[in-house]
Amino acid sequence: MAVVLVIITMMMALTPLISQLWLLAAALLILGAARGALDVGGNTLLIWVHRHRVGPFMNGLHFFFGLGAFLSPIIIAQTVLISGDITWAYWVLALLMLPVIVWLLRLPSPTPPAVSKGGTVGRADHRSTARLSGSAELTEASPKSEAHERLLVVLVALFFFLYTGAEASFGGWIFTYAVALGLSSETAAAYLTSAFWGALTLARLLTIPVAARLRPRSILLGGLMGCLVSVGIILLWSDALAAVWLGTLGMGLSMASIFPTTLSLAERHATITGRASGWFCAGASAGSMSLPWLIGQFFETIGPHVMMFAILVDLIVAVSVFAVLILHSARPVTNEV
Repeated sequence: MAVVLVIITMMMALTPLISQLWLLAAALLILGAARGALDVGGNTLLIWVHRHRVGPFMNGLHFFFGLGAFLSPIIIAQTVLISGDITWAYWVLALLMLPVIVWLLRLPSPTPPAVSKGGTVGRADHRSTARLSGSAELTEASPKSEAHERLLVVLVALFFFLYTGAEASFGGWIFTYAVALGLSSETAAAYLTSAFWGALTLARLLTIPVAARLRPRSILLGGLMGCLVSVGIILLWSDALAAVWLGTLGMGLSMASIFPTTLSLAERHATITGRASGWFCAGASAGSMSLPWLIGQFFETIGPHVMMFAILVDLIVAVSVFAVLILHSARPVTNEV
């Protein structure tokens, strides 16, 4: 984790100094890969540390993701205002990571889950063992349990693909949607984007104690239903700015806990390895690119309403995948070969 942060710091410091496009593309490629590794590592290690109690901690982690996304534009704007140069904005953000690197190097590494002889993670009575000894029990995984966990990883990755597609599409397109329909000026529409991400970040903070008391599936069901209602409000009263504001705030509040709570749900039914987390993040990254791009292909030819209909269809499919995920995770798995 510390090495990855060093790479991110170096790329951030070098980016404003690069004058050739291909070198800039290479630096951003390395920066993106390092950020992906940091994302996978942070989620995975947090699960290794807290195991079945990871729910509120995962919500806390993703709250700070949102807080950083909220604060970084402010830091950049103030740095440019003071220095008059965008270069210092990159350097200030890079310098802010140095204390975190030093702090991480002082921390002990979490203990990874035990792995069976066949290379499959043992899961027999994992939660009971974690409560008693704080570590996973080494077992021989049966083909049935191995297939069960693999399908669970696929379902969670697919769910993340759909969820992050909706999140990125709404956060990225709501400004253009409001302006294209003539509902507000560009300045006022910009506040819609801020309201969405602000509501999402605030709700993640508020759901930390909730995650310690409610089951993950209950939180996820409530969040998904809230998203469907919010999009429905915007579609039903598409010519009313108040409805767009209400739907935007509702989307932010409803989406806040979905990503971290899904990780918590997955941990309850499978041992989360770095490889599994990698698939989760790959699904999420693919979703955040695909649906916003698809909306862009039809936004002008069909009209702005295609955005909300695309997000609605995406969420309906996500609810269907969630139902399959719950049914699959509820199936009993034996370790008998």
